[in-house]
Amino acid sequence: MLLTLDTRADLTLDIFRQVAWEGAAIRFSDGAMARMRAARAAFMKLIEDPDLVIYGVTSGYGQNARLRLDGAARRTHARTPPYPCTAPFGRPAPDRVARGIVLARLANFIDGHAAVTPELAVEVADLLQGGRLPEVSLEGQGGAGEILWLGPLIIAVAERFPLAEKDALSLINGAPAASALIADAAIAMRRRLDLAERVLALSAEAILAPLEAYDPALEALWDDAHEAVALQRMRHLLEGGAPARRPYQAPVSYRILPRVLGQFRRVIAAAEEIAASSLRSVTDNPVFLPPDAGAPDPAHPFGRVLSNGGYHNARAYPALDNLAAAAADLCAIAERHTTKLLDGRYSLLPDQLQSDSGQQGYLGILGFVQVGYAEQARRAAQRTFLPGSEGGGFGQNDVAPLTGLAWMAQEEAGRCLEAALAMLGAVASQALHVTARQAPPALADLLADIRAAFPPLDAPRRYGPGLAALAEAFRADIYGAMPSA
Repeated sequence: MLLTLDTRADLTLDIFRQVAWEGAAIRFSDGAMARMRAARAAFMKLIEDPDLVIYGVTSGYGQNARLRLDGAARRTHARTPPYPCTAPFGRPAPDRVARGIVLARLANFIDGHAAVTPELAVEVADLLQGGRLPEVSLEGQGGAGEILWLGPLIIAVAERFPLAEKDALSLINGAPAASALIADAAIAMRRRLDLAERVLALSAEAILAPLEAYDPALEALWDDAHEAVALQRMRHLLEGGAPARRPYQAPVSYRILPRVLGQFRRVIAAAEEIAASSLRSVTDNPVFLPPDAGAPDPAHPFGRVLSNGGYHNARAYPALDNLAAAAADLCAIAERHTTKLLDGRYSLLPDQLQSDSGQQGYLGILGFVQVGYAEQARRAAQRTFLPGSEGGGFGQNDVAPLTGLAWMAQEEAGRCLEAALAMLGAVASQALHVTARQAPPALADLLADIRAAFPPLDAPRRYGPGLAALAEAFRADIYGAMPSA
């Protein structure tokens, strides 16, 4: 699939999904090519002013910003590929994240704010044409301006393309990694939300939770849009379930589901909004403001350049932290559901569900494993801060956003949630099996998928392989190809 970009407003979360997750390629419209060409021409006229100081163009980089460059020195400086920015090593980011970073890089180019030639912009966009991208490390990312993220991705472009003034800096400076990381996490967590709602609803059916906890009247009483949707979702998923429910209220972990799921929806919606804004944001430093052809500014006939901190995305890593925390909370809820389903005093289910008599198999052990995953998720969901005074870096690089750490943390918390839901799904499936009940229509496919990986127990067997297969099936459902709709 080949998508056309005309302006940076076209860089939506849906376009990100198609390019990063589904492998679509990018081309620029004729209008975008013309704007980039006009911006480059204006910029080259602008830098003819001998008194103008532009970071990285008429000055050195970083701690060498005090040095002034002109003539041959300026051109020699411009032609040097950014080899130092290829220093990070370690665990690589998934290819979908690397593709997302390249896509987000185009926001600086498409309206002329990076002042690169359209030919260079095309070289970068062509990285998305097919095949795996160069590896970019998730680890060791302690730099400002995301130069360490971008260096390994674009160094081959910098080596083969005849770089000129500002080109190298425009390739490596900005915040496309933060944009890609929050966009990637928002997409994955939205899909985990769907999985979590279905598994938790299956658990509610297994324990025959009274439906009054999800009554439509609560929507107006609670007055929260996200909780209202969660209530509606629970009612839809449980529709057509067993008509006879338990004679008194379900445990707390079942009654609060709409509020906990509403919070998950809330943080996902916030992440999606931040991702959408970040993807279309110009984060170049220095950033070029092309002259306005409709209303030219006499004071700046060739545009102007601003040194700025747009490369510091201060919203992405807190949003990633919030996603991790919401996933960790659901791990705790899943563990509570398992303990209640296994205890006949609360679930009203037959004792053989949790019996260790050996006749069918002892599922109580799953609660032990769930505690481990819940604690693992909770450790991952720690708040990310800006580095302290001891982590200032070198030269001008004195504050680095640790967005990569926050992304890895939410990814770990999400993986733990998949495992916790797999175990709860297995227990809920067994509860329905031993009571000879069916799942509600909206959950029938989920129950079939659970039993395909972890069949109901009729005799003791090893649990780990089946649970691992179920967790992997859940993960494949989350990260598999997404529909274009």
